[in-house]
Amino acid sequence: MGFRAHDGRDPVRLSQQAMQPQLPRRFYREVTVSAGEDGWFSVLLDGRQARTPARRPLRAPTRALAGTIAAEWAAQEKEINPASMPATRMAVAAIDAVEPDPEAALQEIIRYAGSDLLCYRAGGPESLALRQTQLWDPVLAWMDERYGARFALAEGVMFVQQPQAALAAAEAAVRAHAHPFAIAGLHVMTSLAGSVLLALAVREGRLGVAEAWAAAHVDEDHQIALWGEDAEAAQRRARRFTDFRAAADACRAGMAG
Repeated sequence: MGFRAHDGRDPVRLSQQAMQPQLPRRFYREVTVSAGEDGWFSVLLDGRQARTPARRPLRAPTRALAGTIAAEWAAQEKEINPASMPATRMAVAAIDAVEPDPEAALQEIIRYAGSDLLCYRAGGPESLALRQTQLWDPVLAWMDERYGARFALAEGVMFVQQPQAALAAAEAAVRAHAHPFAIAGLHVMTSLAGSVLLALAVREGRLGVAEAWAAAHVDEDHQIALWGEDAEAAQRRARRFTDFRAAADACRAGMAG
């Protein structure tokens, strides 16, 4: 039995709550979307332009994505909790981080091609190696057919130098869509999956979001099948999947915008 404060409350929980940043209060009643003459769609709070933390207009390249962002703001109750607003966080990343300096984000994405998850295979057990082959080989074949990028494979964790032609083709694929929302979405998908190849497959419609997520977690799912799943790890994974899905939506909106 743990220690308790004099009023019966758990002091560990109290200290954790004290360390959490204070969330801003909801200050608006109505959330709407407004189409601009430049083709962008702004999120309005009580008729006024919502803004990012950097004070830039909060907007999206498609009405659908702007509507998703607006719905997140409308769903906030007494406080505004960014943790429950994945589409909004993606928009902020695109507007405040990527748009002022897209090259920095592009370079981070491109670096993944040199050590992509799909290029490193398990030596065993056979069931894991077979599952990797089933889910990863079609994506590698698609990259070769679609972009002329043929990657080298390695067993284990020993680094393998990728052909320069494959790296150049992957870079060209990454740079094919320069919209800040497309870049931001691709960046987050790549980071969460550990694979720019999976992220590109989602961006181009070769894989669905759930398919790519499963492919990114082949090793983890193999361990879960053997030993079971930890509840906290499952919650973290669910949150990451929500972010992955929001990133895919942002990426596709950027391509359509």
